[in-house]
Order: sequence, then C-alpha cells, then structure tokens
Amino acid sequence: MERDGQLELYAAVADRLKEAHAAVRALQVPEGVRMALTRKLLVITAAAKHDLAGAARRLERFIEDLDEGRFPEEER
Repeated sequence: MERDGQLELYAAVADRLKEAHAAVRALQVPEGVRMALTRKLLVITAAAKHDLAGAARRLERFIEDLDEGRFPEEER
C-alpha cells in the first residue's frame, strides 16, 4: 500500500514539474531570471530522486512564489 502512495506522489510531482516548467517558459521576464527559475526547477527535480516528499514541498513553495510574482534576481 505504501508503494502505491509513493507512486501517486511521484506522478503528482512529475505533473507539477511539467506545469512549472511550462509556466516558467511562458513568463515575460529577462532571460537571466528565466535561467535562475529553471535552475531551481532542476534542483527540485534532482532532489526528488532522494527525497520525494521534500521535493514536493519545495515545488509547491516554488509554484506559490511564481503565482505571487516573487522571482529571483536576474543573473549576470
């Protein structure tokens, strides 16, 4: 039963990551900001391999920040 829950969480995180990547691509922001956001998503993706629940929490905070318009500084 626990394995089923883990698979469901994995599928949910994968779907949310796809949505987050699409949202970042659609943003009208400087390229440096887009790169910083993409890096954050890559870090979350890598974290999911070792700590799926933690990655899910980080991803939800990331999406909240996007929805609220909180973006990282532009990288130079």
